[in-house]
Amino acid sequence: MTPAGMGLGATIVCLLAWAGLAAGDRVYIHPFHLLFYSKTSCEQLEKADVETPKEPTFTPVPIQAKTSPVDEAALNDQLVLAAEKLGDEDRLRAAKVGMLVDVLGLRMYRTLSETWSDPSGAVLSPVALFGTLASFYLGASDSTATQLQAFLGVPGEDQGCTSRLDGHKVLSALQTIQSLLVAQGRPGSQAPLLLSTVLGLFTAPGLRLRQPFMQSLAPFTPIILARSLDLATDPDLAAEKINRFMQAVTGWKMHRPLTGVSADSTLLFNAYVHFQGKMKGFSLLPGTREFRVDNSTSVSVPMLSGTGTFPHGSDAENNFSMTRVPLGGSACLLLIQPHCASDLDRVEALVFQHDFRSRMKNLSPRAIRLTMPQLRLRGSYNLQDLLTQAKLPTLLGAEANLGKISDASVTVGQVLNSVLFELKADDREQPVESAPQPAGPEVLEVTLNSPFLFAVYEREASTLHFLGRVVSPLHKA
Repeated sequence: MTPAGMGLGATIVCLLAWAGLAAGDRVYIHPFHLLFYSKTSCEQLEKADVETPKEPTFTPVPIQAKTSPVDEAALNDQLVLAAEKLGDEDRLRAAKVGMLVDVLGLRMYRTLSETWSDPSGAVLSPVALFGTLASFYLGASDSTATQLQAFLGVPGEDQGCTSRLDGHKVLSALQTIQSLLVAQGRPGSQAPLLLSTVLGLFTAPGLRLRQPFMQSLAPFTPIILARSLDLATDPDLAAEKINRFMQAVTGWKMHRPLTGVSADSTLLFNAYVHFQGKMKGFSLLPGTREFRVDNSTSVSVPMLSGTGTFPHGSDAENNFSMTRVPLGGSACLLLIQPHCASDLDRVEALVFQHDFRSRMKNLSPRAIRLTMPQLRLRGSYNLQDLLTQAKLPTLLGAEANLGKISDASVTVGQVLNSVLFELKADDREQPVESAPQPAGPEVLEVTLNSPFLFAVYEREASTLHFLGRVVSPLHKA
């Protein structure tokens, strides 16, 4: 077996083992049956292959064409509305995809952590990562589709139609997963969360994209910006134009702007994610506080503080503690603090593993006064680099069969995921200094004033939305 096959096999074995643990003693049902094509759908696909005329295509407009700025509030409202219309099957399908997202996200986070290049920290969106690869799956055929399905964590079994992932169901489940994150439950129960995802597809002039493929991406995000520009003559200039365009339409300054566009690329696929959380019951402390980056370096940063009863646990053997803080609805923030800053890498490797969920369950409620930095983190990574590190450098390479994206041969260049992650106090809260201390048990002081890890987790679909490390808060590239 090739190294690539071994890597895919290991992922599938871990995933099925995890699914088996969740199933317990129940009658076995294939864990992903809700994500496969049904027999009826397969018959319709076979009929369409024979009778359907050639799919319509279009040429993306030039990148200099006028484009309206993204309305993030409207995107968030759409997700909230989608959450209100969910049925039982939608939620069950989301839980299945959430399990896949977690396994792939943790695996790719570990891969990414081997080559951290930013000393300030990093943040990864498993949902954006999974959604990007699922989007390519929708555009793939034959062996490329089979490899992508396996990489997403689902074995194809007999390779028949009813053992194939239905990419539309997968992206619909991702929409459900995103909507559950921002759903608030009881009105006024928590400060609102904001989540927005924007796709940018940049093509060489003349490349025509298939309309059905573009339409199928809508559940991942309704904002899909397809633009054309010269990628070959001056790749650095092309990268600069793309960066200016995306910053203009989103308003987000990119952490590590696109660079080094390959001159032979005909398609660049970029996903941009913005998350903003406001912590109910937390306020911004006056002035700034010291954050120890390492034994010899400190920076002054704004700090948040709040007191409440939060699930908490300490692992004395491995020298770290965990605290879980509600963010809104069923969303929560998990904070992992090494007792010694130099242990960050070791604790990161230990905690962000396949038993991550079980660790979250081993926490007990405790009265806590929590102080932590206000966060504004940016992270970017090229999925092509991650695939290379995962021993799959050709998965989206020149030989990939992506005929459902375009009639013409497609050469995929960089596949960028960019994240802007913000965490701040609820503007409606009063300053902490004036708040009375709660009565009852002794309040434990937990202060995150040295490097730590974090995760944003949504409990209903059991999905990790963000994973990251903080070495220097509010670092600005």
